[in-house]
Amino acid sequence: MKFTIIDKKNWDRIEYFEHYFFEVPCTYSMSVKLDITEIKNRKQKLYPAMLYFITTIVNRHSEFRTSFNANGQLGVYDEMIPCYTIFNKNTKTFSNLWTEYSSKYDDFCTAYEKDMAEFGELKGMIPKPNIPENNFSVSMIPWTTFEGFNLNLKKGYEYLLPIFTMGKYYEERGRYILPLAIQVHHAVCDGFHVCRFINELQDLIDE
Repeated sequence: MKFTIIDKKNWDRIEYFEHYFFEVPCTYSMSVKLDITEIKNRKQKLYPAMLYFITTIVNRHSEFRTSFNANGQLGVYDEMIPCYTIFNKNTKTFSNLWTEYSSKYDDFCTAYEKDMAEFGELKGMIPKPNIPENNFSVSMIPWTTFEGFNLNLKKGYEYLLPIFTMGKYYEERGRYILPLAIQVHHAVCDGFHVCRFINELQDLIDE
């Protein structure tokens, strides 16, 4: 994992960052409907497939990898890994697992299945230890669909990384639709960046 500190004096985004981080702290979320028909047609497991697709697009663009490191320095991670929720049917609570990213779909899914087999039945919020700092959050609410979703974080104005939340997919006119909410910080991510992310994510799903 490499973390490159941003040179604020020569950063094209510094004016926007200071405005939306210090002057008018602003986070926002956008909920969209993804067409996951091709995932269903390929008979891929939905959750690991979406974790792979989301992480792939996150790693394409620096605005989704910009954060403060453990020393409070602003910079960009060269690669992010997903930290995702899984549900414990016995306790009716959830745990956070993380899986190392691989650019190869099959390799990522193999690593996901290994983590699930080793840690998926354990209790506690973080059963897999030593989570790297270059992680971002993904969760799924598979019991209901939604038109909109918003997180209210007490310290959200200091948190720069994206947060992704998926809902229950449904069938509409012969297509399978998955709701996805994306929460970002305006200091590092504009509407253009979110829309580009969504379009590239849909394209990757359709390939």
